[in-house]
Amino acid sequence: MTMTPTGEARIRRSLTEEFDTGFTALVREYQPGIYSGALRLTRKPEDARDVAQDTFVRAYRALLSYDDDRVLELQIRPWLWTIALNLCRNRARSTVTEVSLLDHDVVSPVEPSDIDDAVWSRRLAGLNAHQRAAVVMRHVLDLPIAEISQATGRPKGTVKADLSRGLDRLRLTIEAEVLNAK
Repeated sequence: MTMTPTGEARIRRSLTEEFDTGFTALVREYQPGIYSGALRLTRKPEDARDVAQDTFVRAYRALLSYDDDRVLELQIRPWLWTIALNLCRNRARSTVTEVSLLDHDVVSPVEPSDIDDAVWSRRLAGLNAHQRAAVVMRHVLDLPIAEISQATGRPKGTVKADLSRGLDRLRLTIEAEVLNAK
């Protein structure tokens, strides 16, 4: 679901008039998308929850220090995604991969949606960080190229290239899966 410009303007105005009410509206509007994108980027629900929570804690602290003019000019979604992407990158740098014996010894029932999530997580894991961020932000979160560019700090042309290369790689991965399944 994409936020309308008037809806975002209403949140910005609310942040300047009654900060806590405005911030609550901001979290309600953007938290599901931040969590969803973070889940695709981190591939772990607990990490995605932490990233989403930390994103809004940092946003809250930052917004408290902004003057009203700065808040009224703020492009909220790309700004939140800049915070979330930085947290995902920091988490990826500091996380040590652990293999649990339980992952191999316990058979648990799997829902069809879990299988799809696992397959897509594996496919996305095959992309580099820039490609994965571009694909997730564009095709999962439906962000426009300009907002992805703003959130990632990469030029629009580079974002388009990341997106194109990422989609090409996903296409090849899916084609290989189809051939291996035959």
